[in-house]
Amino acid sequence: MISFDATHRAVHYPKDRRFCIWIRPSILIGIAVAVLAAVLASWIEFAVAGLPHVPPVPQIYPNNFAGPHGFPLWVRYCHFFNFLFVMLLIRSGLSILVDHPRLYFNDDCTPGSEWIRFTPLKVPRDRIWTAKDDARYLSPIISTPGYRHTVGIARVWHFINVHGFIVTGIVFAIMLFDTEQWRRIVPTSPLVLLQAWNTFVHYATFHLPAEPNGFYGYNALQQIAYFTVFFVFGPLAIATGIAMSPAVVNRFPWYARIFGGRQSARSIHFLTMLSFLAFLGVHVTLVVMTGFARNMNHIVMGTDDQGHLGMYLGFVGIGVVVLSWVVAHYISWNHPRKLQHALKSVTYPMQLLTLNRLIPHQNYSEQDISPYFWPNGKMPVREDWKYLAERGFRNFKLKVGGLVENPVELSLADLEKLGRVEQITMHHCIQGWSGIAKWGGIPMKTLIDLVCPRPEAHTVAFFSFGEALYGGPYYDTQSLENVLKPQCLLASEMNDQPLPEVYGAPLRLRVENQLGYKMVKWIERIEFVESEKKLGAGEGGKNEDDEYFDLLPNI
Repeated sequence: MISFDATHRAVHYPKDRRFCIWIRPSILIGIAVAVLAAVLASWIEFAVAGLPHVPPVPQIYPNNFAGPHGFPLWVRYCHFFNFLFVMLLIRSGLSILVDHPRLYFNDDCTPGSEWIRFTPLKVPRDRIWTAKDDARYLSPIISTPGYRHTVGIARVWHFINVHGFIVTGIVFAIMLFDTEQWRRIVPTSPLVLLQAWNTFVHYATFHLPAEPNGFYGYNALQQIAYFTVFFVFGPLAIATGIAMSPAVVNRFPWYARIFGGRQSARSIHFLTMLSFLAFLGVHVTLVVMTGFARNMNHIVMGTDDQGHLGMYLGFVGIGVVVLSWVVAHYISWNHPRKLQHALKSVTYPMQLLTLNRLIPHQNYSEQDISPYFWPNGKMPVREDWKYLAERGFRNFKLKVGGLVENPVELSLADLEKLGRVEQITMHHCIQGWSGIAKWGGIPMKTLIDLVCPRPEAHTVAFFSFGEALYGGPYYDTQSLENVLKPQCLLASEMNDQPLPEVYGAPLRLRVENQLGYKMVKWIERIEFVESEKKLGAGEGGKNEDDEYFDLLPNI
């Protein structure tokens, strides 16, 4: 475990580490009814007509079986690496999940509207309760990197492993259809559904059906299960992950609607994780029940015999996977900057060529505006900000300077004279919540045209009156290219009212192709600089410096 200093301990290792899972009763009732209906139907069929017919399994020998059989080396390697990557994805995904421990089927994320939450706490109404306050602690024994407020490093592990997961899936798909192996898991007749039901009736009524030798084939229920895991759960996990990208959703709002909205996609993403875990539990149980040593020889050695070598090597493989969790924990806390840079070296060029090229142009209706919008970040405690707030920010002057030809100081009234615009857009927080609001302000392009950046200015830095999670002035940066995009504005109004203090008064940034932490609140001044490397720890922002967030969070 990690020894924290006082500041980090207060963040990562809070006194209240209670954990609770609450599920909306109607959801529980619906699940219970569906499961009981299937089991009850099985028992009724068994009571009325007896056990349904399951085709007998003939004795099979290598010299009398001509169909696809066995587990080639590529199947065995894909099986191992898929297990490795899925488990790391689940562990890092759990750390991401509990940073906003609520799941919804609506995009406004109003407290109380969630269908499941992983916290015993209800949002208090008598004080400001931020999304950061709502995050929960999760032990590193079951998650990577664990503790509380570690979503930055958790995302690094999640995206590193999703590349491995996708590459493994592509290799498996190519080899599957380049050989006869596809015939083992792809149903070719609707009769498979009837046979799968008949097999389920046996299991549901505690009668084990005759088990085929998995080296040569599967029963219908197994075939459908393997087909679903590879052709449904895997692609669905990837597709719903993309549906949580602000760059994608704010360019193609219809894409998230395929899944019922951005938060529904997040819920489905979570449910696919549960599906993988459920499959794994049932799969391992049946492997053990139907001949553990022989089944391990199948998938480890590629042989069909009763020896123990496959079992021993299988345990070694499981040990390697568990060891990877320990190594990930060690790297997370001892070399986080190297980890952050490793991901950046892979994803940053890819995002510049793909997601970052998408031009946001979403515009929701007045009816879509969220009834609740989660506040976040530390309210400023500086006396100058309090002085300005008491006077409605009438004396506030935004300082814009750095590498510009025309540095300026502008009041809110001066800014409005430059040309006010409005937009209704969806906010995407790195913690997982979203909200739709109407923003009024001036486009950054208008301000840029006014100050005339010098040719060497490639980065725009926004400095806040507020503080970062671990202390110190909050700032973040944007590339000049991104702030010139449509719907990037300095907002001074929210939902037709002056920007409330809790949401960033006097000014906050809106940049709709990225996650919320890049949209600096309580803006004090703006500077044009050569590179983000000239500021702070050189990573592009206070969250990037201290919490290892992404420089370019398009997803």
